[in-house]
Order: sequence, then structure tokens, then C-alpha cells
Amino acid sequence: MQISYATQAAPGERNEDYVVAGPSWALVLDGATAAPEVDSGCVHSVSWLVRNLAGALAAGLAGEPDRELPALLAEAIKSTRAAHAGRCDLTNPDSPSATVTMLRRREDEIDWLVLADSPLVLDVGGQVRAVVDDRVARLPSYTTEAVRAARNDPAGFWVAGARPEAAYEALTGAVPAAGVRRAALFTDGASRLAERFGRTDWTGLLDQLAAAGPVELIRRTRAAERADIEAGRVHARGKPHDDATAVLVVFPG
Repeated sequence: MQISYATQAAPGERNEDYVVAGPSWALVLDGATAAPEVDSGCVHSVSWLVRNLAGALAAGLAGEPDRELPALLAEAIKSTRAAHAGRCDLTNPDSPSATVTMLRRREDEIDWLVLADSPLVLDVGGQVRAVVDDRVARLPSYTTEAVRAARNDPAGFWVAGARPEAAYEALTGAVPAAGVRRAALFTDGASRLAERFGRTDWTGLLDQLAAAGPVELIRRTRAAERADIEAGRVHARGKPHDDATAVLVVFPG
């Protein structure tokens, strides 16, 4: 596997995305930024959460390569939960949380996990497929109260935070490795060229990433954000600028 990636904070903000890669795997996390008036019940920042969760996931992927991805994620959530050391109210629904997307090659198989809105794109034998957890995009309301009630709820959406059982609500799958040519992992700040702005489709997004590289893809995303703001467009959800992470995985042969 050849893996290349770039990550960039939203202009003027601290990057709450995180990316880690190993010889046979890659993962991205996108921390959920709380509204300024929301009390998370936690003394830690979202950045702290994504760093600790990413580190625990990387250790699991490297140390237990045969363990199923949901079990690895559940264990990483437990480990990160323990790192709060009793100083935080982890029953608070606004406790720091993150999306998780993982891709792994395991002998003759490629498997993956997608939890919340950081999509995965696969090129299998020239056919491009997007794995998108769109539950957060289908909420009836995006007020603070409505999102709080829907978070980690069977009728809403699931994220990685303080509840290990969320790992088993992720989208998962596997395909024979022989057919996979390319793959891409995005946080929604980088996939928005397709999802938010409609500048391309999933095939075009993967092609742009492969041809121009992750740094250029993020530059194009920033240009699209600026054009959207200048045009005065209003969207139902999502920030005008967002942290952006793009990972390209190319398989030999």
C-alpha cells in the first residue's frame, strides 16, 4: 500500500481532525466541535479526545491485526474513557466525540469501518463506491437540543466518544484485496467538494485526489468555500470553513 495524506485546519482555527497510517492501514478522525454555549461536562478539549482515540486505535491496529475493526474501536473508546481519570461527566451527551473511518489490508482482504460523516471511497476493479454514514444528514432538526437528543441514539446517529457500544453501530464491510485499485478516506471538510458544493461526484473526487494529490485537493476545497461565501449561499448545516483531511491509498498492481 502506498499512502499519502494532508490535513489542514479551518482558517483561523485549531485542527480537530487527526490522521494516522501504518504499513497496512489508515484512519481518520474528525472531532465534533461543540457550540460555544454548550457545557460538555469534560475538562478536556476535542483535540485531546481525537489524539487519544487515534493513538489507541493505532496501537490496536498495529498490535492486534486480526481483531475485527468494531472490537478495536470499542476497546479504543474504553481506553480513552479511562484516560479521563474520573475528572469528567461522561454521561453528558455533549461530551467530546469524533467520527472514525478506518481502512485495513488483512492478507487477501480489504476491510473498513465508517462511523459518522467521514466518508470512504473505494475503486474496486474500476467501479467507484462511496461508503457514507449519512445518518447525521437525515436529522429532522439541527438545533443544539435536537442534535443532543439524536447523538448516540438508535433513532439518530452514532459517534465515538464515551460509549463503546457506538463502535458496533458503524458501517463495516470487506472486499477481496485483488480487486481494489485505490481508496480514499476523507473528513467531511475535504469531501464537501462533492457532498456540499456539487463540484464533482465521488469518482471525480477520487480522480482529483489521485491526480493532483491531497494538498491540492484541500486547496480546491478552500477555493470552493470562498466562492460559496461570496455567493451568499446558505446551507442547512455545516460550517462555512471546516478542518479538511484527505488520504489516498494506492494498492500495488
